Amino acid sequence: MPLPTPEAPLTGACRCGALTMQITAPPFMTAACHCQGCQRMASSAFSLTMMVSADTFRVTGGTPVPAGAGSADLTHYACPACHSWVYTQVTGVDFVNLRSALFDDPAWTQPFIETQRAEALPWVPSLAPHGFERFPEMERFPELIAAFAAERLGAQG
Repeated sequence: MPLPTPEAPLTGACRCGALTMQITAPPFMTAACHCQGCQRMASSAFSLTMMVSADTFRVTGGTPVPAGAGSADLTHYACPACHSWVYTQVTGVDFVNLRSALFDDPAWTQPFIETQRAEALPWVPSLAPHGFERFPEMERFPELIAAFAAERLGAQG
């Protein structure tokens, strides 16, 4: 049973603390990505992320720098001091993918969806109630967001 999302605002920081951030509303999704890019960026079997509306996220201290192998559609940002991968912005969407483990109390950030299971390391068990071999089709996101809200955010009320 997932823990309910704590009340916003929520704060976090990179490993060294030079880059701090805040969200003023809860995420609309939590996820684990198993793609090889995330494995290498996170130096782990997968990366954990939470998706928040861009207007609810702000850097409160420090200045992030572009990092990692981005693309025309993705820009990854890191702390310039410790080089922790902090967040990703996707061109053309109004949300930010934050590395959820960087928040002060990440215990509640259990993934709700898993993406890129086709690239998962063979010893990694399923981590979420909804798994996808690649990325979910965009048409599925409204249903997934509603299910996340009902399960995670509804548990608070």
